[in-house]
Amino acid sequence: MGRLANGSGGAFKGLAWVGGLLATCAALTVAAVLAVFATVTVVVLALMASATLAFAGLAMRARRSAKARANTDPDLIEARHLGGHSWVAYGWNDRA
Repeated sequence: MGRLANGSGGAFKGLAWVGGLLATCAALTVAAVLAVFATVTVVVLALMASATLAFAGLAMRARRSAKARANTDPDLIEARHLGGHSWVAYGWNDRA
């Protein structure tokens, strides 16, 4: 025990050094894998956000460009749903 207490180490000094080196390499590898995983996660989230914004833009563009067709049938009346079983009809009393 006198040999280990004064720092000379003996046979286990090299083994401890190799073990420390392997543990350091393992920790760095795990850190690198976690960093790559975090980066990929951010990239996927950015792509999903871009796709969502693109679809929202297309929907707004389609909404602005959509036009109602003109009524070509003179017997057709307009009705609006008020909720439940209630409807109100317009145009039925305008017939001549």
